Amino acid sequence: MKLPGMNSETKLEEYVENSTPLISNFNDRIRPLLDAVDKLRHLKVMDEGIQLPTIVVVGDQSSGKSSVLESLAGISLPRGQGICTRVPLIMRLQNHSSPEPKLHLEFHGKEVPTDEASISEAISSATDEIAGDGKCISNTPLTLVVNKKGVPDLTMVDLPGITRVPVHGQPEDIYEQINNIIMEYIKPKESIILNVLSASVDFPTCESIRMSQKVDKTGERTLAVVTKVDKSPEGLLEKVTADDVNIGLGYVCVRNRIGDETYEEARTEEARLFHSHPLLSKIDKSIVGVPVLAQKLVKIQAASISNFLPDIVKRINEKLNQNAAELNNMPKNLSSIADAVTAFMRVLGSAKESLRKILITGEFNEFPDEGNMHCTARLSEMLTAYAADLESMSPWNNNKDSFLTEEVKVLCETKGIGLPNFLPRTAFLTILQRRIEVVAETPIQFAQKVWNYVEDVFVRVLTMKSQSYPQLQSFTRWAAHNLMRKVRNQSIERVKEIVEMEKMADYSCSPDYINTWTRLMLQQQRFKNILNGGSNPKKLNFEMLGDVEFGHLQDTQIVQSLV
Repeated sequence: MKLPGMNSETKLEEYVENSTPLISNFNDRIRPLLDAVDKLRHLKVMDEGIQLPTIVVVGDQSSGKSSVLESLAGISLPRGQGICTRVPLIMRLQNHSSPEPKLHLEFHGKEVPTDEASISEAISSATDEIAGDGKCISNTPLTLVVNKKGVPDLTMVDLPGITRVPVHGQPEDIYEQINNIIMEYIKPKESIILNVLSASVDFPTCESIRMSQKVDKTGERTLAVVTKVDKSPEGLLEKVTADDVNIGLGYVCVRNRIGDETYEEARTEEARLFHSHPLLSKIDKSIVGVPVLAQKLVKIQAASISNFLPDIVKRINEKLNQNAAELNNMPKNLSSIADAVTAFMRVLGSAKESLRKILITGEFNEFPDEGNMHCTARLSEMLTAYAADLESMSPWNNNKDSFLTEEVKVLCETKGIGLPNFLPRTAFLTILQRRIEVVAETPIQFAQKVWNYVEDVFVRVLTMKSQSYPQLQSFTRWAAHNLMRKVRNQSIERVKEIVEMEKMADYSCSPDYINTWTRLMLQQQRFKNILNGGSNPKKLNFEMLGDVEFGHLQDTQIVQSLV
């Protein structure tokens, strides 16, 4: 790559001089947008479900994440064995005109100033305060604000490096914890994924690639940074041009600072490496170097903010309107007895209307997904079950083999001097009382069940209507229980009275009773003919009872006298 009339050193100096700077005039246009997003992040709008455009830095452990961020920010971050980043580190880089950099940390609602010399120790100390001593991790973020001349205007979130095997002092589920944190940050469509890869590994086998592909299959919001290129230059050109892992935003190859190099020296050595190395010099200059990475990130971030900011503003306005409506609907302060009475009457009026709808007219618009509050349907089911219970207790259903046996015994025991062919009243009352005694508890239990259900519905509605009035809620619930207990007891006592009245009365105008009697009497002659005939077995299919055998009645004296 020699140019005519220029020696290698001259060409390198010009290459370094003309290489892309970390900052450009583009920063002036992105800074207001980035400030707006940072203010929204500081206001915790993400806690309200509103996602913000974010550059999320992910990578396997020891992939060189921290070195990349150091190169962009021009500061030293904590180093060491194992996981260096134990909490999400939000790095806000701001180009500053003053030659003196200003740095501070924000966490737990406080701001801690620091400087370049002690920033690494300050981050470690803040991390220990957030995540505890040792090697545990936390999802509570730590914010680092860097105001420094020459840095690109960027906001990035550095996440813990991915590790599968816990070391001493780490929890057994360290991989699952890191995976959950990373997925939480990279899943939103507003996130730009900065995937840091080591040149020494096979890209498709990287865990960070596997995670990013889960949420960004096409790679349209993933940018890959390849580190340690000086240690593994062989085959790197083929890796970044073949793109076997769908990196939609492309690759950038970088050489990070080594040893005691200053950041300026590191940039010079990086330019020299990509200019003169026999393999690395073949890589297109548009995808090599930390300055190129800085420019790419600034442009991608600007495009993302411009794309999503209108929707973010819309969602914020919707949230504000919703919160304002909720605020307007909140009750006024109950500062007097009159206010409390007014509020209580308003609650009762609203509850009354809701109860009318769900208990009488069958409207359940207020409770569309609560089946237990669809009262007309549930009450209908209770009545159907109650009717089935009564029907199952009929002696004719359970004792067809002893048809009329009990009645005959009663007639025998109540016979006396009287007109022939007339049923003794005492016999009818005895049989009636026995029948009622069998089912006497069923209507009482049914009434208890209905009122328990109505009470649950009543209390549920009152609680819902008074939820904005905690001062009234406990009193309202207490009053509802007392009222329902009083009404329930009155109702059950009335049911008991009706049952006792049925035991005493041997007269009825019920059309059901008359119809049933008529239908049975229509079969009387057939019954007599079979009973007196010579056919066996003595069996008749009654219209209402089905097949009934009554051969056991043939020798009964009273039956014979009746037929």
